[in-house]
Amino acid sequence: MSRSSRRQFLKTSLAAAGAAGVATFAGTRASAKARGANDAIRVGIAGLNGRGDSHLKGFAEIPGVEITYLIDPDQKVLERRVKEVESLTGRKPQAIQDVRKALDDKELDVITVATPNHWHSLIAIWGCQAGKDVYVEKPCSHNVHEGRIAVETARKYNRIVQHGTQSRSDSDWAGAVDFVRSGKAGKLQVARGLVYKPRPSIGFKKPEAPPDYLDFNLWLGPAPEQPFHRNLVHYNWHWFWDTGNGDIGNQGVHQMDIARWGIDGATFPKSVIGLGGRFGYEDQGQTANTQIAVFDYGDAQLIFEVRGLPTDNFPRTGHGSDNVFHCEGGLVTRKQFYPKGSDQPEPIPSAPIGPGKNHFANFISAVRSRNQSELNADILEGHYSSALCHLANISYRLGEKAPFNPQTKAFGDNKEAYETLARMEQHLTRNGLKLDETDYLLGRKLTFDAQKELFAGDEQANRMLTRNYRAPFVVPEKVA
Repeated sequence: MSRSSRRQFLKTSLAAAGAAGVATFAGTRASAKARGANDAIRVGIAGLNGRGDSHLKGFAEIPGVEITYLIDPDQKVLERRVKEVESLTGRKPQAIQDVRKALDDKELDVITVATPNHWHSLIAIWGCQAGKDVYVEKPCSHNVHEGRIAVETARKYNRIVQHGTQSRSDSDWAGAVDFVRSGKAGKLQVARGLVYKPRPSIGFKKPEAPPDYLDFNLWLGPAPEQPFHRNLVHYNWHWFWDTGNGDIGNQGVHQMDIARWGIDGATFPKSVIGLGGRFGYEDQGQTANTQIAVFDYGDAQLIFEVRGLPTDNFPRTGHGSDNVFHCEGGLVTRKQFYPKGSDQPEPIPSAPIGPGKNHFANFISAVRSRNQSELNADILEGHYSSALCHLANISYRLGEKAPFNPQTKAFGDNKEAYETLARMEQHLTRNGLKLDETDYLLGRKLTFDAQKELFAGDEQANRMLTRNYRAPFVVPEKVA
């Protein structure tokens, strides 16, 4: 598929990064050895907080897997995790702060990526260039451009790359998606993703010198040079645009992926419009804690909701973070179908999932077989779902202040979108906001060209599909 227009645009956008910073992971491209069914798979885990803990425990449990490297710029975290791996496996892994040193090891087979978001694609790209297979956490990218480069690098170097959207290994969600696609519930009208996950204020932290046990230069990596403050390390980086993508690009990637999965053949939407704000408190965070995004897929639409203040679950869901498929014949949830006009659900059977339900084990199975099609969540699927989060954020960030009253007409004749906005207004009112005194950001409606992976006729939006990278931590303009 030709992407010449996209590449020409991104070439201009990335020029500020400097040609010297755009480099392959030289000298290691063919380093990985083929492994037989009985050979140990040697794994390095990059990023040891949050999901890194799950990687550590998950891979330690898989027969034939050896955790040989732990990588994190925080020396204290490294020391603690080394003891945990030694206790779990009886083997002491090497502990290093710089992932490039692990990738230089020709005996390493796999690199897993559980770092902050702004590192995900770059390590995945470096890993593929170094001949490693890669398990990369969600979102696989911090912006749309680097997600595409990660996909193309995986293909060029014939690497097995799994995306950390583990619901793809959930047989109940697979059953729900099969049910929706079968037409048994009637035509799909709305695929709804929900992240109702209260997040407290993070307050304000003053700039200070980084602690001596943290290599802050490595922690920043591709992100712009900036002062250290305690709200960056080790979780609240999610709420800053340089390093995170808000909750829509955090927890939300899972629900975005399920929603898109339910729309048969869906990749990119025809258009997107987002709105929201950071409501309920004033703090250092930059991303929205309350957000709506509407994606047009022609015959169906995908509507996404983020609520970061206390709220009840969406009707007929079991969790704050969940999905609902609105069909002509009723509602479909993870295990149940509610026929139209009925409060009595009908069970939905689960569906077979690839070689196994364990997402980590599914990846290792594909590493051994060298069969990309065995993956339950190939990097390309991860790219599409991660990109939807980025498109929603771009629309939101290009928005203008708008009052709640009178209600916007930006959704045209989209009844479901207005209903979603009305429920958001009720939610904010219940949390004590006075809507007559409150504005929100009404995002720009953006048309997207799925072939070029560019917005149509909006250069300002297109510049936000990538970033200026801090050398030498540079995602290239094209695959090298």
